[in-house]
Amino acid sequence: MTSLRMRPLMRASALLALVLLPLPAWTAEWSVSVDQSNGLPSLTRDGGPVMASRFDFWGADWSWTGFYTALKVNAPYAYSLMGKSKDLDFDLTATIAKPQAQTLSWDITLDAHSRKTDIMGGGVVFNFDPALIAGEMGKPVLLPGNSGWSWGNDAQGRRIEMRFQPALARVFMERGDPSEIRAFFYEDPIVPGRQQIKATLTVSGDIDIGQTTEERFGLADPNSWPDDQLDWRTAPVDLSFLNAGEKPAGKRGFVKADGEQLAFADNTPVRFWGTNLSAYALYNTPDDEIKQQAKRLSALGFNLIRLHHHDSPWVSPNIFGDVSKLRDTQQLNAESLRKLDWWIKCLKDEGIYVWLDMHVERVLTINDQISDFAELAKGKNYIDLKGYAYVNASIQQAMKRFAEQYVTHVNAYTGLAYKDDPAIAALLLTNENDIVQHYGNALLPDKGVPRHSQRYMELAKAFAQRHDLPADRTWRAWEPGPSKLFLNDLEHQFNVSLIEHLRGLGVKVPIVTTSSWGGNGLSTLPALTSGDMIDAHSYGASGQLEKNPLTSDNLVNWLAAAQVAGLPMSVTEWNAQPFPSPDRHSLPLYIAGTASHQGWDAMMQYAYSQQAFIAQWIRADNWNAYNDPGLMATMPAAALLYRRGDVQPAQSRYVFAPSPATLFNRLITPANSVLLRSAMEKGQLQIALPASPELPWLRPSPIAAGAQVLQDPDQSLLAADASESSSDTGELKRNWQQGVYTIDTPLTQAATGWLGGRSMSLAQLGLNLQTPYASVAVQSLDGKPFSQSRALLISLGTRAVPRPDDMTPFHVEPLRGRVSIKAEPGLKLYTGKQQQLPVSYEDGRYVITFDGLHMSNWLFLK
Repeated sequence: MTSLRMRPLMRASALLALVLLPLPAWTAEWSVSVDQSNGLPSLTRDGGPVMASRFDFWGADWSWTGFYTALKVNAPYAYSLMGKSKDLDFDLTATIAKPQAQTLSWDITLDAHSRKTDIMGGGVVFNFDPALIAGEMGKPVLLPGNSGWSWGNDAQGRRIEMRFQPALARVFMERGDPSEIRAFFYEDPIVPGRQQIKATLTVSGDIDIGQTTEERFGLADPNSWPDDQLDWRTAPVDLSFLNAGEKPAGKRGFVKADGEQLAFADNTPVRFWGTNLSAYALYNTPDDEIKQQAKRLSALGFNLIRLHHHDSPWVSPNIFGDVSKLRDTQQLNAESLRKLDWWIKCLKDEGIYVWLDMHVERVLTINDQISDFAELAKGKNYIDLKGYAYVNASIQQAMKRFAEQYVTHVNAYTGLAYKDDPAIAALLLTNENDIVQHYGNALLPDKGVPRHSQRYMELAKAFAQRHDLPADRTWRAWEPGPSKLFLNDLEHQFNVSLIEHLRGLGVKVPIVTTSSWGGNGLSTLPALTSGDMIDAHSYGASGQLEKNPLTSDNLVNWLAAAQVAGLPMSVTEWNAQPFPSPDRHSLPLYIAGTASHQGWDAMMQYAYSQQAFIAQWIRADNWNAYNDPGLMATMPAAALLYRRGDVQPAQSRYVFAPSPATLFNRLITPANSVLLRSAMEKGQLQIALPASPELPWLRPSPIAAGAQVLQDPDQSLLAADASESSSDTGELKRNWQQGVYTIDTPLTQAATGWLGGRSMSLAQLGLNLQTPYASVAVQSLDGKPFSQSRALLISLGTRAVPRPDDMTPFHVEPLRGRVSIKAEPGLKLYTGKQQQLPVSYEDGRYVITFDGLHMSNWLFLK
């Protein structure tokens, strides 16, 4: 999950003091803007991308070369771009402007420093939404003489054109595919010297020219903002009372899958709000700090921690010890196990449960006795096992040996083997390693692994013969159809073998196979039902609240599409990217509210930390939420509302029940199914998998009485002109035109999104803010309604930007505006550090005024 491109510059000129611009009441349906990550054009419709572009350059034999960019916003619609290719030894600079209402221009200078031969070349790659190509926009058209392209339907008057002057080295459709156009600045050879290119993008019809992300949020100099007040060793909020009844974790017996929910052995239902401890955090954190972080995690409201990247080769030491000295992966390192033991012991003492992965990114070495190792290694001393494990019995045996050593290891501090410790909540067989959509392609005959391909092809042929399927299609992993039946069966057999092994060792808790991730279609779900619970991953860029479900997918749609009827559901990874997404403080509230309404059982943010908890290593990035006031601002609020059940479960169920032909012969995802997007806006969405004669192990999903059964993935449950939705409980509302999400319950009142410039009222919460984008959540801490509560938590989220080179502390945008809270008189306002602040009480409401100069993410009325 790491970016290969430099993060765009987040700072405007120091002369550009904070500008609070009036916000439009809605977002344009069609809009082109400059992508802040690379300085290139992006076309969106209802907040969802329909044309994206990127820089790509290739060396010999299409080997990818890095190209790193940084964009600076100088003024509204005036930008400068810097790019560099170290591999091909050239620089790119550009000034970008909006000379007319429907025009963007790039004045590009390319400066090559040396001659490069035997290269493929490169430039800008444009990708177009295939659904719009087949629909209202038609196919893109290449302009004559390598001068650019145009896209649009003349009958509708909507058109976008990209023109280059002088003509480029080459403009072409990749392999004739109209969904990808490549505009090459360079072809072989690159000769030293400077060249200048003028690129002009023009739009017509109802397409407008929109702002960059930074412009929309308000041009500012973050250096003028106050430093964050988040202490990475203590918690700003103490929610440890949520775990008080569970100390030590496991006191109610082993976790089990009980129908569609999780419960303890004593039949007490449980919801898990969790996060990930990953990589260096596991092994390089001092013991006393592990104990301190366990207490902090409890205070922040977490009751489940996933131990992740314990085996990854880029982590040293990892579970096998010092990677630089690693000969094989036959034995687990004693000191690494001791560190995990101590983490588990400390977490358990705080009432926090643990999720264990059996495999994340483990490599196998030349000494691990893997059959046909050489063809996978290609001259190296190690191999990645993803995909290959499904057809290589020796890899499966290596995975089983690891699992046995791991789960039978006796914790030095608890005296219990991991398999016998009820504080271990669940196990995952293998991380992001499905064969149905992703890694089946690694086994195809053209992938240079002949022995593995031979086994794969033989298995495909036998499956086709058994079920009278066309043999020439059953092995074609990239296509819908018979291949999805075969690949599900192959993945299922692998899963069953590993699950039976773990059960034979005495594992009692739910076992998850792998996850729905990375654009998986619904046809990947059958194999996941081999386990006791379905797991999903989803990451979203900025603007999730603005995605119109009639046309665009967002990150919660991908999670909902993994909820199989009859089984519990976990989410072991969710987050925003790229870092630092300015609206990331919205996500915890949006995720927690949605998860509560949908009935999801275990939610884990990725990640609390991937770095060791050592003072000199306090850096900021997407995988370290523990020191990020942007994400952590609303994380305790999300934990409280989710674990306490402040948001009611959906009262209605919408069950998508595709036929076998629909499920396996068509790629169905939230990106192309309006049903999957729209149903969850109203009630609970579930997927009912059908029986299939080719998969006798696949049990048809149970459908609850009263559920509305739907079979057309193209059916919308929202009106064609809808601009907002309300949950069937009336507690959750999302207006995608305004980009606002609200939670209105007796114990939690929250609003997040483009709140600036408008007045908003919930039952007990009133907002009149000038800060363009913000999150405000007010909650009863004592579990009493607002009218009786004597302890209210106020969580505030705004932009948080790290220092140069991603160092902490962050700069946090100060909130400006007024917040009013209806509550009983006699309360006083405090910061988390017990500093009393002024607050007025007018007509039964506390009124807090924020001056735009100071900032605290957490306040208390008590």
